[in-house]
Amino acid sequence: MKVRVQQLNPTIGDIEGNTSLILNALQTAKKAEIDLLVLTEMIVCGYSPMDLLERPAFLKAIEEANQKIIAATKDTALIFGSITKNKQNKGRPCFNAALLGHKGKKVAEVHKTLLPTYDVFDEDRYFERNKIFECVKWKGQKLGITICEDIWANNSLVQYHTYAHNPVQELVKKGADVIINLSASPFTISKSKEREQMLKTHARNVQRPIFYANQAGGNTELISDGDSMVLDSNARIIARAPLFDPAFLDVSWDRESGVTAGKSTQVKKVLPKNERLFKAFSLGLKDYLKKTGAASDVLIGLSGGIDSSLVACIAVEALGAENVQGIAMPSEFSSEGSVADAEKLAGNLGIKLHSLPIKNIYEAYLNVLKPLFKETSFGVAEENIQSRVRGMLLMAVSNKFGGLVLNTGNKSELATGYCTLYGDMNGALAVISDLYKTEVFALAQWLNNVYYGEKIIPQAILDKSPSAELKPDQKDSDNLPEYNKLDTILKLYIEKQFSAKKIISEGFDEKLVAKIIQLVDKNEHKRFQAAPGLKVHSKSFGRGRRWPLTQQWVRNMMIYP
Repeated sequence: MKVRVQQLNPTIGDIEGNTSLILNALQTAKKAEIDLLVLTEMIVCGYSPMDLLERPAFLKAIEEANQKIIAATKDTALIFGSITKNKQNKGRPCFNAALLGHKGKKVAEVHKTLLPTYDVFDEDRYFERNKIFECVKWKGQKLGITICEDIWANNSLVQYHTYAHNPVQELVKKGADVIINLSASPFTISKSKEREQMLKTHARNVQRPIFYANQAGGNTELISDGDSMVLDSNARIIARAPLFDPAFLDVSWDRESGVTAGKSTQVKKVLPKNERLFKAFSLGLKDYLKKTGAASDVLIGLSGGIDSSLVACIAVEALGAENVQGIAMPSEFSSEGSVADAEKLAGNLGIKLHSLPIKNIYEAYLNVLKPLFKETSFGVAEENIQSRVRGMLLMAVSNKFGGLVLNTGNKSELATGYCTLYGDMNGALAVISDLYKTEVFALAQWLNNVYYGEKIIPQAILDKSPSAELKPDQKDSDNLPEYNKLDTILKLYIEKQFSAKKIISEGFDEKLVAKIIQLVDKNEHKRFQAAPGLKVHSKSFGRGRRWPLTQQWVRNMMIYP
């Protein structure tokens, strides 16, 4: 039996476009004389449609698409992910389902058992779960079909929930000859290694081949990385698709001889960390513009700092230099070096750079506020005015010419509130808001040393001390600890969810830990109003971290272990 495992890039809500993707894949598989084509979770409607599932017309369109796709199957059978109605008079209105079509008819319908309801997932809000484990009988084989979380069961690196059932083991008990999984699993930095380990563990434990198909594409914050795989019953990876790109894997399989790779199928190596990050951000940005249709080009406030420089590199990679514009907005506190560095970066990347000095606008603000601000010293208010003037100018250019403003803030700043509402927090998409400052420097260094092989990001940008340049001789370290120390504490508190006492036990000063945790918790109101950010860590700000704005826990956090 010739099996093709294929990862595509569907768009949420584009049922007609997604159906065309599926039918084209089916037609191509037919020409290659594939017996069984395996596609990904919810490929008909995209993952995840969220409250679109509450619209009857949306569910009806999906149902019609399901029928059209199944009717198009001929000799090549197709397993694809979709939504189906719950026809019972109880429970949620629909199922997260996998459908098997062959020769124009629906052979089987399988429902997802484990509905993730944690972090960014909210499937129990919409779907009724499967309660019966049965294999799908097809061509003399028993197919154990699972959907995304079903194969993870209790194998996640961060265990949010312990499930009572392990669908893979349940299906093997029912006689499954093979395990097939349809996924729309989002990318994180550690996901490739974690996924490989999980699949190998299953294959080793149940001694069955595993066909794993995962979506490749960006949808707002979430980036699905593909990385589809085929493993034999000895837990060896027979075929592995590239990260982030549409691709397919062809293998031969039967119960007696097992799984063998096709002639053109190779095992792709996992990319190094920084290359994974760069590709993830580029895909997330590219698909955000493409799938929203909001704009074809972007605007970036280029300060001559490391964050905006990295975002500019990502934007050029994703969209092309012709679709990226930089706006330099120097003030009286901007160093000559920063202005020159921004100009040099723009020249190296081949992007247009416009200069809009803000000194006169800033002074006009101060003159208007002078009656209220008299007899007060220069402080945060005066600093933030500069940031808000810049935000206003970026939005004005965007409104006039249509380019989408990209936010350039990093996770360290966002975590501690070292950012200005309605100023440098402006933007339609926060590209690197899930990347800590130390990771920003590491990725920028990798770009120069490995990806570009030359100093595209001027060395001066990498060498100088980080600064918002909102007052004379300002440095980030005036208000925050050095970033290597800050980021370590932030990761322990945000990613690993350590208590204050546990962080202190790692060797950090008690007063410093208290200060940082208070900054994180007290600045939730800023993150609540922030632009969506591309997720690359296991715990990210946004819909995956739901923190109450009105709370007093922060006052007591030092007394709890």
